[in-house]
Amino acid sequence: MIRVFLIAASPLARVALQNRLKAQSVKIVGSAAAIDALGGELSDTQADALLVDAAGEAPDAIIESLADSDLAAEIPIVVLMEAASPAASAQALQAGIRAVLPGEVSTDQLAAALQAAASGLVVFHPSEIPAAFPAVASASQPLAELPEPLTRREREVLQMLAAGLANKEIAARLHISDHTAKFHVAAILGKLGAATRTEAVALGIRRGLVLL
Repeated sequence: MIRVFLIAASPLARVALQNRLKAQSVKIVGSAAAIDALGGELSDTQADALLVDAAGEAPDAIIESLADSDLAAEIPIVVLMEAASPAASAQALQAGIRAVLPGEVSTDQLAAALQAAASGLVVFHPSEIPAAFPAVASASQPLAELPEPLTRREREVLQMLAAGLANKEIAARLHISDHTAKFHVAAILGKLGAATRTEAVALGIRRGLVLL
């Protein structure tokens, strides 16, 4: 059983989601109408994940609000919303949000995404991949062989980047300094020819360097 705290502006939406997830081994342990309405209630529930129903609201504003709240550092977040802009999707990843899913996602998919997020994974709906990973969207173009392959440690770090870990978290996992973690990330971007961490993950997926 996974414990989920729910944020939805509409009381009807909160009840509907609770009923949908009841048969999916998902227990709604608390709810609020808005992000800024959260107090100590979230930590008191010991929830495994936070589900934000932003359907019908401005996607970019919701993502920005979540990014400013630093909630992603405390609990895995899954967001349901109408089509977000590419910039909002990228901002969600950078803020540590584990999944941005369309409001019409199936109940089975939603439950699976919550479970995956609570387990530390990042989840993408197929419709979000072109915006989040432009390199994957152009996968029909063959990739040239890397001039210099990634080392075993760099592949480990790339896998952690795919899981949404920051440099400090990577350093703690590998028992290395923050400076060394930053060095590994820079080396990965250089070898893959990526401008950002997100692009590096996308290229890593295409090359089979990242396990999904």
